[in-house]
Amino acid sequence: MSTPAGRARDAEQARLVVRFMAEGAALVDPPVLQPAETLLDLYGEDIRARAYVTRDPLAGELMLRPDFTVPVVQLHIAGGAAAARYVYAGKVFRVQEQGVERPSEYDQVGFEIFDAADPAASDAAVFALFAEVLAPLGLRAATGDIGVLMAAVQGLSTTDRRKAALSRHIWRPRRFRALLDRFGGRSPVPPTRAALLARVAAGEDVAAAAGPMIGRRSRDEIAARVDALVADAAEPPVSAGEVELLDEILGLRDKAPAALARLRDVAVDLPSVSDAVDRLAARLEALAARGVDVAALDFEGSYGRTQMEYYDGFVFGFYAETRPDLPPVATGGRYDALTRALGGPAAVPAVGGVIRPALTLELAA
Repeated sequence: MSTPAGRARDAEQARLVVRFMAEGAALVDPPVLQPAETLLDLYGEDIRARAYVTRDPLAGELMLRPDFTVPVVQLHIAGGAAAARYVYAGKVFRVQEQGVERPSEYDQVGFEIFDAADPAASDAAVFALFAEVLAPLGLRAATGDIGVLMAAVQGLSTTDRRKAALSRHIWRPRRFRALLDRFGGRSPVPPTRAALLARVAAGEDVAAAAGPMIGRRSRDEIAARVDALVADAAEPPVSAGEVELLDEILGLRDKAPAALARLRDVAVDLPSVSDAVDRLAARLEALAARGVDVAALDFEGSYGRTQMEYYDGFVFGFYAETRPDLPPVATGGRYDALTRALGGPAAVPAVGGVIRPALTLELAA
């Protein structure tokens, strides 16, 4: 039996769906149960602690969808379209931390654009649409660009192994910071690793001395890992100048035009970010062309690092500043590489976002 609150929520969800369909989006309805293996491969085992996982005798391990993006990408791949727009609505499921008074089951309404023609225009189209829909609520918009940070890491004068480790932990700020400090010589080698390296330096075969094999790694795998640690210890630290440039990107908080100017300065000393900065500039031009006041738009160099790990470019969110107890009302971003990761023939440029209709209702009351 429906309640007044339930009917209001359904009406708000339907209103958002109709608005997004007016932008040419096709309505899709991905299954609630998703193959857990696919999501774990994409997000890592970290997602397991935040998801509801079950097992089916025939289908194997399944997960209540933690978001819609992955199944929408799979639908797009199956459809074979080069360009498309989608809208969806329904529940997602997230395990909340103990003591956090937030629902573990809530509704999302989302809008996605798959189009290779003009990524900056697609970014602007999604953001401007969300800004228009949410304008009556007086929310603060925050933006960032994971692509700038990714490009900065790849431009470091260090080994591919170190750059891969930093790239893998971009979405884990504390781990990323610890690695950067260690690779830059700002923090000591962990005691257990230092002891291991000392044993190797003394001529000990630590793999052979490990005793019976009780884990999943073979003795050869352990030996290869030890060799990698020894090789890394012999590498010179990342230069102080490059660490400072990364710190400047990570600590950047300014209005978008000023942030762009500062990033252009960074690009002089770290040329690997130049293309990402050019994409940011093109996005700001596209946003301005759609009537967005980019001079008042906030940009944060670290924004998006605690969201889903498939974002690899533009990221954004809308927040109720007077209600710090609430999660973001809307979030989104660009995820060009996700299609390839899910088995598509190539990365299809894609950008989108989601709105939580229960929050728009609460803030409008």
